Amino acid sequence: MSEKKVSLLEGFKVFLTRGNVIDLAVAVVIGAAFTNIVNAVVKGVINPLVGAFGTQDLDGYRSCLRGPCTTDPKTGKTDGIEILWGSVLSAALGFLITAAVVYFLMVLPMAKYLARRAAAQAAKEGVQETLEVSELEVLKEIRDALVAQRSGGTPDSRPVSGEGPGGTGGTGEVGGAAAGPREDR
Repeated sequence: MSEKKVSLLEGFKVFLTRGNVIDLAVAVVIGAAFTNIVNAVVKGVINPLVGAFGTQDLDGYRSCLRGPCTTDPKTGKTDGIEILWGSVLSAALGFLITAAVVYFLMVLPMAKYLARRAAAQAAKEGVQETLEVSELEVLKEIRDALVAQRSGGTPDSRPVSGEGPGGTGGTGEVGGAAAGPREDR
């Protein structure tokens, strides 16, 4: 039974120490702080701009769907059916401002940074690929020269460096096999 408790605790520890849990906690805290900033911008800037055309409090915009919409000042109760479209407009503006600030101050700069980093990595890989291609071309030339040696001529009638008369290459090898007595194993 103690093994099960240990494994549960170890599992919980692994869960908490995973990077994405910490990232999520940081995101929630930053998001809560950012919400206060957005609310201040909406109340301090957007509402007064909208107030130039009507009331400064967007929550004051409402329509009456049925009956005379009168509010009792003592109880705050409203007779009739009201549609509070001003609060919906305020929330929509808050969302749009939040989305714009997050996009222009966080997402766009990060996307540009990642694009520059990917371009630098691609350039680095392109240089490496060029080196690999040039090595491959040299190996193909060597292969073609060896094939031409076996068939009796060179592919472009010029000797490969180190190639001596008779196509031995000066190493005592003909066609990749050592010339001389062969031991059977």
